[in-house]
Amino acid sequence: MQSLHPDPKAQYTSVYGALKKIVRTEGFWRPLRGINVMVMGAGPAHAMYFACYENMKRTLNDVFHHRGNSHLANGIAGSMATLLHDAVMNPAEVVKQRMQMYNSPHRSALSCIRTVWRTEGLEAFYRSYTTQLTMNIPFQAIHFITYEFLQEQVNPHRGYNPQSHIISGGLAGAIAAAATTPLDVCKTLLNTQEHVALSLANISGRLSGMANAFRTVYQLNGLPGYFKGVQARVIYQMPSTAISWSVYEFFKYFLTKHNLDTRTPY
Repeated sequence: MQSLHPDPKAQYTSVYGALKKIVRTEGFWRPLRGINVMVMGAGPAHAMYFACYENMKRTLNDVFHHRGNSHLANGIAGSMATLLHDAVMNPAEVVKQRMQMYNSPHRSALSCIRTVWRTEGLEAFYRSYTTQLTMNIPFQAIHFITYEFLQEQVNPHRGYNPQSHIISGGLAGAIAAAATTPLDVCKTLLNTQEHVALSLANISGRLSGMANAFRTVYQLNGLPGYFKGVQARVIYQMPSTAISWSVYEFFKYFLTKHNLDTRTPY
């Protein structure tokens, strides 16, 4: 849905309409293309992401709020964690999005990696890294600040409460996703190097740089172009962040409790 000038056979008017059309014309499993490369990247990326966030949050809260809860500290910690997360996930995003484009020539993640490496070099996997950081740093800042704020409201004692983690995580992800959709549209253009869009914008060769992506999107679709796929992005992020936070909080509670239970008393 974020494609600026899709093939006539791949023009969608709604999230449900897109899903139905994709399944009908391209097969039942088509919406899951790229899942393997995302699974491989998500494990190490999220491990670094939450480890960095917890350590930075604890350190910065001590500095800013003397062991209290500072929204500024939470935002900075989330932004720092994003640097590590995106270093791993950016190449996975490039492969996933190229495989998901309509009529993609890539039949597997491995063939996509080989083709991109051979024809465009290593830089192709990080062409959108600065744009992804420009999107994800505000996304994660909004995400973490909103999550911590909502936790203060619905779970003030900060105990293990699955319902509060799911609600806070889902709402935080939805708000952050909607706010950063324009940057996601530009990132998608840089990742996919959409040929029809680039030719219509009279761009020869490869498009690079966030500023150029912003200009191209506006040139081709105006202001509405920055919000292409906003519904799909919010629908995707809500369960994603809700699941992520609830699973993380569960293991945090389980491991902390286990360590306390097995600690040898002096």
